[in-house]
Amino acid sequence: HLLSLGVTAVELLPVHHFVTERRLAEMGLVNYWGYATVGYFAPDVRYATGGRGQQVAEFKSMVKRLHRAGLEVILDVVYNHTGEGNHLGPTLCFRGIDNTAYYRLDPQRRRYYTDYTGTGNTLDVRHSRTLQLVMDSLRYWVTEMHVDGFRFDLAPVLAREDEAVTPFAEFFDLVRQDPVVSQVKLIAEPWDLGPGGYQVGNFPIGWSEWNGKYRDTARQFWRGDQGQVGQLASRLAGSSDLYEPGQRSPLASVNFVTCHDGYTLHDLVSYEQKYNEANGEGNRDGSDNNMSRNWGVEGPTEAVHVVRMRERIKRNLLATLAFSQGVPMISHGDELGRTQAGNNNAYCQDNPISWVDWSRSPMEEQLLAFTRAVFAIRARNPVLRRRTFFRREARRTGQGKDLAWLRPDGREMTYTEWSDASNHVLGMLIRAEATDELDERGRRPVGEAILLLVNGGARSKPFTLPPLDNGGVWAEIINTAHPSPRTVRQNAVNLTAHSLMLLRYEGRV
Repeated sequence: HLLSLGVTAVELLPVHHFVTERRLAEMGLVNYWGYATVGYFAPDVRYATGGRGQQVAEFKSMVKRLHRAGLEVILDVVYNHTGEGNHLGPTLCFRGIDNTAYYRLDPQRRRYYTDYTGTGNTLDVRHSRTLQLVMDSLRYWVTEMHVDGFRFDLAPVLAREDEAVTPFAEFFDLVRQDPVVSQVKLIAEPWDLGPGGYQVGNFPIGWSEWNGKYRDTARQFWRGDQGQVGQLASRLAGSSDLYEPGQRSPLASVNFVTCHDGYTLHDLVSYEQKYNEANGEGNRDGSDNNMSRNWGVEGPTEAVHVVRMRERIKRNLLATLAFSQGVPMISHGDELGRTQAGNNNAYCQDNPISWVDWSRSPMEEQLLAFTRAVFAIRARNPVLRRRTFFRREARRTGQGKDLAWLRPDGREMTYTEWSDASNHVLGMLIRAEATDELDERGRRPVGEAILLLVNGGARSKPFTLPPLDNGGVWAEIINTAHPSPRTVRQNAVNLTAHSLMLLRYEGRV
């Protein structure tokens, strides 16, 4: 299943041994996600099928099987807090060993913890022993368990020397110098709950980030919000505004629309309110700012026009993800239409709310086929997977730019269109021959141009196709409003409201 989607790496939620909080246990719930670590060197025993301490052997076996299939393994790691809660406990490990070394304490009231994580405590990586614990754990999971990288939960916590986040933190220096850890993939969740905690774009060279601005822009554009065209262009092109100033590449941007934390893709287009009552917190938990749209009906419906629009918006979001520069990440089950019934914080739901239903309706089969198709297109086209940012200039005199932004009349965008908040339409023209970038085999892409058209508005728009060569034609590869792509014989297409189209120029460019 994973290989059919074009997946090359699997990112696992925390596998370190963790605990379920007493409050959840008393309600008959569990810590399903695992963000309450108490053992940084042990796979959680509950994930093993054997009951006699076989979790290490089973984890290694899993990694070997995934590697054999060509899939990398990335671990979500929680070095920002533990499962020991606030000053009221429980005391399970580090608090009892050396409370003042392992945790950040309130400078004025040292009985209490500084809480940058929303969990009641914060690990103190300023202390040499805590920093040693983190580095030893990272090396262990690479050398002994053979994982390929890490996603650091609430990563700014690791970069707080005093209170402020700094790219010169000792943790970054140790990682950069470590002969083991520096060689694997390092991905930051670039925000925490402390002051100045939103750090998208600010991590050092060698780090990638979950690009929260990509998520927000994609959701807002396809929801129909005004003033999003300029932001969408930046995200489609790899977020150079975020990562180029720090001499990083498009690969620093891990693009995503959904993840474990929040709505599923299906729920994103089905609900405008959260429904977290099952979590036992009076629906107070979970974000109220989901940038979602239900397209006319809240929750499940049999209204055909609503269902069709929801499916189209799902396709738009998946295609946007597949055709953006950077590293795409999809959440498990989104390709199958998985729903959590509007729960946007299912951290404690080990039940059908969180589980994947592998039985598929015809509509879900179509979504799966579409997901496979767009990521196969990405895999076949190196111009969609650049390792450097576009220069937006010609490589040779008389040749077109490697990237051009087009308005509906086929001409390049001007300041007027970029600054028009009511504009919902954009064309992205990528010329392979105009690029100075080589592919994975050291070859320069030849003879191909790709045109991505998006319309996030409520009205269809005619879009004039740019003339590249009199002997060639534009051919639809993907059209989220129509199931059967066509060769375009005219010099314009009708770009349906709330739709995306990808075309390839067939002919000498």
